[in-house]
Formats: sequence, structure tokens, C-alpha cells
Amino acid sequence: MHFSFLYPYALLLLLLLPCFVWCRKKAQIIYFPKEEWLPKQSFAWDNLLLWTMAIYTLLVIALASPFYYSSKSSSHKKGRDLVLVLDTSGSMAERGFNKENPSLSKYDTSVDLAKAFIKNRHDDNVGLVVFGTFAFTASPLTYDLEALVEMFDLMSSVGIAGTSTAIGDALVEGLKTLKAGEAKSKVLILLTDGVHNAGEHSPRQAVALAQEQGVKVYTIGIGKKSDYDVPLLKSIAKDSGAKSFFCQNSDELKEVYEEIAKLEPSPIRSEEYLNQVSLFLYPLALAMGLLLLLILRYEERE
Repeated sequence: MHFSFLYPYALLLLLLLPCFVWCRKKAQIIYFPKEEWLPKQSFAWDNLLLWTMAIYTLLVIALASPFYYSSKSSSHKKGRDLVLVLDTSGSMAERGFNKENPSLSKYDTSVDLAKAFIKNRHDDNVGLVVFGTFAFTASPLTYDLEALVEMFDLMSSVGIAGTSTAIGDALVEGLKTLKAGEAKSKVLILLTDGVHNAGEHSPRQAVALAQEQGVKVYTIGIGKKSDYDVPLLKSIAKDSGAKSFFCQNSDELKEVYEEIAKLEPSPIRSEEYLNQVSLFLYPLALAMGLLLLLILRYEERE
């Protein structure tokens, strides 16, 4: 069992508890400006003050709506079906792409930024395809983004799929991965630093399939523009109704992911608590009981 509050900020009202003491002293000064005329008394925690503070505390706790629950889960709102298509060919081993850490390869930097991008996709169904000489699905579509991020760490580095660049096969594999999803919006994000030079399918064939399936293909070329086919990447993105990006360093790649996140926003995740039991009635009832006892006590005195 877990315990929480529905309105935890209401507990800030407990910060007013010192006022029960301090404000009473201030009021005494206002009504009796010549305190030296009053009999000397040392401060004491009388019963009325303690009871009042206890009742106030219980009412604040009730206002914060305490509850306990057995577990919580995220709502299954449909976001996008999104697949990252990551180049792992030999050229991704080149270093110097990351200005802050030139020793990192383009592959390592791309993986780090892809992880950061995935973590903010919230309710999207995300998959991963890696490619080189051939392409394969490293992770099917999943809502378990933490497990997907861990998948990057389980993969070996550059060359896992060969050293060439099969862009056509990579896109076709990405489209196959997307078929398992049911979201209306489907997106591929292709990241590469090379020229298409391998595989069974041409990029044109892959784009035609993407158009048939209503899939947007965002393309990202990294490194020197002379190293990859800029017109091809522009054409793939344009023909699929998406956008192409080109970046020469890690800072620019980070900005690219931020722009894609704006173009393809992810729904905000909401959470629901399972087997939730509200407890606010208990402190409320106790406060009312103490208040009633306090009233009866002072009526008896009169």
C-alpha cells in the first residue's frame, strides 16, 4: 500500500500554525498598549490553544485529501507511433562531432541525444531500427520508454548492421515496424551521415510505401554535407509530408530534436491510482469531534 495526498499544496497552510501564538501576542499589544500595567505572566501552552491548533491541523490534513492506493498506472491515451531509424554504418565512428567532448563518435552522440528525445515522448509508442549494410528492428513499438532507452546500451557500437548505408532497406524496415501500431499519426525519423549504397530497396521505393501508409519521414543528415546525399534526404522528407534537417555538430542535432518535438508534440501523460481509498473523512470527523468537545467544555464553565 502507498500513501499520498490529492492536494498536497494545501499542507502549506500548516505554516500558519505559529500565528496562533504570535498573532495572539500581537492582538494583546493592540488592545493593551500599556502592557506594563498588566500582571506579569509567563507564556503557557493552555488547553484552549492546544485544542485550537489540533483542530486546525486536522482540518488542513482533511483539505489535502489523504488517500492510500495499491498501485498507479498511466492512462493509455494514444499518442503517435514513432520509429527512430539510426545509422550505425562505419562512418558513424568518426569523432569531433561533439564540441564539448570531441572524443565521442557521431554514433555515441547520436545515441545520447536520441535517448533524451525518447524520454520526453510520454504516451507515444516508440520503436527503434538500426541499419548499415542491412537493417533490422532493435526494438518493436513500445510504451515502455525506459526499456527502450536501455536497449541502446545493450546494442554494440558502430558496425552492428554492417559498414555500408542501406537507406532504402532502413525505411522499409521502419515501415514494417510501424504496422504493429494503431495510432493515427505515424512517424519515422531517419538519421544518417552517409550516401545510400547498399540494400535491396531503393529510397524511392521506400518513400512510395510511406506515402501509401500515410507515414511522415523526417530526415536528419549529420556531419559534413558533402558526406551525405542532401537532395535525397530533402526529397524523402518533402514527398512524405515531413521536413529535412542538417547539422554539423551535436548542438545543432539537439536543436533538431527539439524542433521535431514541437512539430510532432507528444500528449501529456496522466496518471490514475488503482484501488484508491480516500481518508479525508477521518481527520475531518476527528476535528469535528474535538470542536464539539471544546464547545461543550466551555458551555459547562458558563
